[in-house]
This record gives sequence, C-alpha cells and structure tokens, in this order.
Amino acid sequence: MPKDIFEINGKWLMGEGAEAGIVISSRIRLARNIAGYLFPFLSSGSQSVEILDKVKNIFQSQDEEEKFLFLQVNDLEPLDRHVLVEKHLISPLLAKESHNSAVMVQEEEGVSIMVNEEDHLRMQCLVPALQLDKAWETINRYDDLLEKHIDYAFHEELGYLSSCPTNVGTGLRASVMVHLPGLVLTNKINRILAAVPQIGLVVRGFYGEGTEASGNLVQISNQVTLGPSEAEIMQNLYQVTCQIVEQERKVRQKLLDENKDYLADLSGRALGLLTSATLMSSDEAMHLLSNLRLGVDLQLIKDIPLRLLNELLIMTRPANLQKRAEKEQFDGTGEAMRAKFLREQLG
Repeated sequence: MPKDIFEINGKWLMGEGAEAGIVISSRIRLARNIAGYLFPFLSSGSQSVEILDKVKNIFQSQDEEEKFLFLQVNDLEPLDRHVLVEKHLISPLLAKESHNSAVMVQEEEGVSIMVNEEDHLRMQCLVPALQLDKAWETINRYDDLLEKHIDYAFHEELGYLSSCPTNVGTGLRASVMVHLPGLVLTNKINRILAAVPQIGLVVRGFYGEGTEASGNLVQISNQVTLGPSEAEIMQNLYQVTCQIVEQERKVRQKLLDENKDYLADLSGRALGLLTSATLMSSDEAMHLLSNLRLGVDLQLIKDIPLRLLNELLIMTRPANLQKRAEKEQFDGTGEAMRAKFLREQLG
C-alpha cells in the first residue's frame, strides 16, 4: 500500500469545527450507477473492467489538484484492505471484493470513490465536526464532474437507480458520528436513540451498517432516500443532531455541576490506564479513550488535543495496529502493541 495512505490520518479527525467536542465527523455518500450496464452483482468481467477504466480515465484527465490516488482492490493485501476499512475509506463489502473493484482517494478533501462495490460508484466525503453542508458541497462537485462524462442510470419518477431499493431516489446517505458519554452515564441514551427512527433516521455503530456502538460512539444517518430532496435530508439530520448535541451538553454540564469529582476521577483513571497498562484490548481502549475524551472536552484534563484522541480511535484498531507492528518489527501480542503505542502517544 502507498506509504501516505497508511501514515497520514484523514483530515476528518482534526477535531475542529462546529460542535467538535461531541460531533467527530460528518459524511455524505452518494450511490450512482452508469446507464447501459448491469449492476455490479450481475455484470460480466468485461463490463466491470469497462466501468473501472471509464471512471479512472475521467479523473486522470483532470488538473493536478484534482488527482486521485488509485488503488485496485485485488492488488492490495488483505491486511491493507482492512486498514482502509478502519480508516473509513472503503466499506467492508469492497474489502471482500477483488473482481475489478477499486477505490480512488483524494485525501486533501476527505473524498473516496469506490468503483464496482454494491453500485458502480459509491462516492463519499468525510469532514470534521458538524459540517454536512461542506461535505455535500465537496462530493457534489465530483458528482457533477462524473455526470459530465457519463450517463447515470436515472428514472424520472424514481430518481437515481441503485442495486438496493433503499438507496433509490437521491442515492444520498448523510451521517454524523457523535460521542455521547453523558447520555450513557445518565441512562438517557436509549430514550433519545429510540426516538430517532420515528423521524426517518437510523442509528448504527462506529463502522456503519451491521456494526455495534463502541466507545459511546454512534452514527446517525437518514433512512429514507426516495421522496425528500437532498437539502431536506441534510436539514432533517442537522436539526436532529443539534437537538442530540444540546441534550448531551446539558447532561455533561449537570454532571460537572453536581459530581465534578466523579468525572475528574473517571477521566483521570482512564488517562492513568492508557499511559501505564502493558496489555490493552481494542474494546477497553475505545472505552478508556471515550472517558478521556469527555474529560478533555470538559477541560478536566489539559494539553491533550481532540485531534490526537480522534486519531487514536483509528490507529489502535486491529489492522492499523498490526500494520504498525510489522513496520516496527514488534514481536509481542496485539494487546501489548496497543498498550505500548498508547503509552507513547499519551505518556
């Protein structure tokens, strides 16, 4: 795998922007298919090669600043594929595919474009904090670029056609990743999240569909793509996110006012373990990083930037850790490597 993809963390982890203490990132993803071609799960090898070449040539013809790094999936080692999944650059589904599938990455703007996944094209933009408009503006520009050169599969009544009916219409999935330890600590999280599906949204885990919440982190995204416009989908998600952020802020402040010592102890113990443990599981690291992040946001712990904590959420995941262990020729277990790395970063 190219060195920069492994060693450079995405700018969506910067920890800067609106509500960065609670909202880690915003993402816009578009599903598109090319007219005249079968969907990927039905297409022949020759068709998928044509699609891959067509998309690759479009981007290679652009100005230098628009250049994408092109990675063909079957050229990547299994470990490298999992690294890309953990970095949120490709989906778990694409990591399993090797049949003329690829991803193109424009790290500067947080854009990745998957080719021949569930649809011919899955385009996404990830940005830090609560900035759905910025993510939309960026990915829409690349969507327009592609549409100048290829005809999308589009129906006047149904909108953009997709291999999965749940993506028909706008083909848009907007999501935010939020950190909600206050609502968890006060046992209010279930009531809040139970109300979300009633307004057309869905709650998923750290890596999206089919994954569980970890480290008090959840993704909230739209459930409906057919009917409402792109602007309506994003506005609904934005408004609900603001309400959840407000609730989280209120409970954090209440905890701080009524039990500051408890919060200081919670985050201080987390820092103590993270900087002294010799073994650390992935789940324990996520839990402790969550508690530490809460203390940092409430200024109970100083001089640890949010960006570092955000990056550690990715860098301590199994594949990223294994890649680092190979580079450093570390002979111990994954739990030992994780603990060593955390000590180095936070000690």
